[in-house]
Amino acid sequence: MSTTTSAKLRGASLRGFFPDGIPRLWCPLLTHYRDDGSIDFDRMSVHLSQVTPWVNGYLIPGSTGDGWELDEAETLAVTEFAVRQARERGLSLLVGVLRTETDRVKKTMEGMLLLLERLTGIADGRQRLSAARVCAFALCPPKGATRTQNEIYANLSELMERGLPMALYQLPQVTENEVAPETFETLAAKYSNLIFFKDSSGHDRIAASSVDKGGVYLVRGAEGEYARWLKDAGGAYDGFLLSSANYFPAELKKLIESVEKGDIDRAQEIAGRLTAVVRQVFELVQPLPHGNHFTNAAKAIDHYCAFGPLGHSKEGPMLHAGVRLPQRVITDTGAILGRSQMMPHKGYLE
Repeated sequence: MSTTTSAKLRGASLRGFFPDGIPRLWCPLLTHYRDDGSIDFDRMSVHLSQVTPWVNGYLIPGSTGDGWELDEAETLAVTEFAVRQARERGLSLLVGVLRTETDRVKKTMEGMLLLLERLTGIADGRQRLSAARVCAFALCPPKGATRTQNEIYANLSELMERGLPMALYQLPQVTENEVAPETFETLAAKYSNLIFFKDSSGHDRIAASSVDKGGVYLVRGAEGEYARWLKDAGGAYDGFLLSSANYFPAELKKLIESVEKGDIDRAQEIAGRLTAVVRQVFELVQPLPHGNHFTNAAKAIDHYCAFGPLGHSKEGPMLHAGVRLPQRVITDTGAILGRSQMMPHKGYLE
């Protein structure tokens, strides 16, 4: 398939999925847990209600939602929750198939497709996804620091051959490798069903390169200095898919709107405040032995979104590992939010 043909088909697919335009802000929703370690879908639903006024697109389960840690049953349960919520609320959904080996990706994806058929009653793959409000499956290259680009291409190509809409997720923090710009260009030219690309590496090699992206929608997942990354401000990305959208959705939405209006000074002011808070909380959670810093930082700040200024008096949130965030992290996060004047006046669980 030629690059031009692929880009035209991709554009048609994107317009079909998003007749009113593609959301520029996406959120990898947190997965919450009860005291016994089971998934707290009630809490997740209330949390989602706090985010949806500003965010219409979601990656579930994403890395921030423990997508790499969830077992098969948990993954399917979270996916079912996401689809039911997306259909009820009119949201757009990327479904994360976060597994480190291609065979496991295929197995999990098959389970998801069967789940979507059960939920929608539709056998056709693309129609089934559309009815479930799923715009793509999100997947990473197979894990391995010694993987060659030929190996990465072969593994991703095997999955792309399914013909289902796909989102490629660059996450070397887990996979220990990156898809090179030239590999991405070849994939985009051959597979019009590759419609999204998320980069959480912080390196931005593909977006910043001169390779032909073929109209793939590019979203940045790395945190910080948000304003300068959007194409409207001279950056390389169409939008964001950010962990911080779990707790700063209104501020991120205002930032994007400011960039769209050409008010770059306002956008940079918002970005500066958010970047300072996020970086400080990330530093707090770096030494923790469980979870990843995206999830742990998000849970620490979301704790105050849930309980407001009294969050310091509540037990820390449960992690997938069955332990809670340490009290010192909770206390210090509250201090950071207070100093930054970012402390919520009232929590969504109060």
